[in-house]
Amino acid sequence: MSKENGLKIFKNDASYLLLFIIILLLAIGIAFSVYTFRSNPVDDALASNRVINVLFVIEDNKTSVSTYVLMYYPATKRAAIFDIPVDLGLLLSKINRVDRIGRVYDPSRIGPYETEIEKLLGIEINFSVVITKENLISIVDLLEGVEIFIPLPVSHIEEDRIIIFPSGLSVLDGDKASLYATYSLSDEDSEIPVFRRQRFFLGFLSRQIQMNESLNNPSMAKMYYSYFRTNMSQRTLELLFNEFVNIDTDRTNIQSVSGNLREVSGEMLIIPHWDGNLIKEIVRQTLGTLTREIEDHLIERTLTVEVLNGTAITGLAGRTAEMLRSFGYDVISIANADRNSYESTVVIHRSGDDGLVKDFADVIRCKNIRSEITAADIREDDLTNTDIEYKADITLLIGRDFNGRFVTGN
Repeated sequence: MSKENGLKIFKNDASYLLLFIIILLLAIGIAFSVYTFRSNPVDDALASNRVINVLFVIEDNKTSVSTYVLMYYPATKRAAIFDIPVDLGLLLSKINRVDRIGRVYDPSRIGPYETEIEKLLGIEINFSVVITKENLISIVDLLEGVEIFIPLPVSHIEEDRIIIFPSGLSVLDGDKASLYATYSLSDEDSEIPVFRRQRFFLGFLSRQIQMNESLNNPSMAKMYYSYFRTNMSQRTLELLFNEFVNIDTDRTNIQSVSGNLREVSGEMLIIPHWDGNLIKEIVRQTLGTLTREIEDHLIERTLTVEVLNGTAITGLAGRTAEMLRSFGYDVISIANADRNSYESTVVIHRSGDDGLVKDFADVIRCKNIRSEITAADIREDDLTNTDIEYKADITLLIGRDFNGRFVTGN
């Protein structure tokens, strides 16, 4: 074989090899693109049948104004929301001292903030969504307003702003909604802005659900989702919000992370109860409720509770009621028992669901559970108005074996 022929064959072989590499790379690229398109974090979460945890932050002037963790379980279509106060006091890893959690919020790097919330609640956050005050205006306008019930009228005029909201049911446009979701007044009770922002978030979520079909229009979607800062692609965010259509916002409560007010370095902070262990227990119980596969109307509503203090410890019923509300229970009555010498704590229930009652009793580790037949078990025709006495689903009678958190005498 001549050198010319050998060189020609070598060149041909090299060309074939190069062509093969190019085709192989194209095939890999196409396969990767197809896999990426088909494999989506939301789809993966749905397929794995697990709770999806989403962090929502409303931001004003590069600081967090409101922070919520929405927990959603696709199998039961149930959701729960936790409000994380920005003045919550924690031992923050990033700065290695006790300070308000809002101190580690950084719009350009939300990771440390997200990590502190994960540690606080004892969960893993799957997705995050940040909405600036300016973008909130555009978002709400695209939603054609957010419906909010305002219990009391607001009329406040300052040099640089005017805050006026009439009482009653109102549909707020972007400007009004953005103001409503972020303002606070120096002379108002600290709980009022918390309640206001929670009502707004539920109203915003509800309106987004109502407008979901319109938001799926490609041209609308491109504009709408561009206003969110998130760790998701637009397609993933769309899929997530499409899944949230199943949430019944009328039955979804927002639970605040509560604690005791303490002064730390000259600043009043909310220090979580029981060194943060209480909120972790609340989250665990909430997740259990979300994932429970029971077809029963009782699980879709909040149990009502009355707390009776059967001890001589002043204020014990009130403190216990506050703790139970943190777990999402509706404490409708607080009173002293007929005497203050009860040795044992007892849970008396009328709910008709032993599983829910056991969940309640487990909160305080009480094994002394008693059932009571109520008027609801008797035919309505057999009753007169004087026969009916409303009672809560559960009565908690506190005895001396209760230490303020758990029953110790079981």
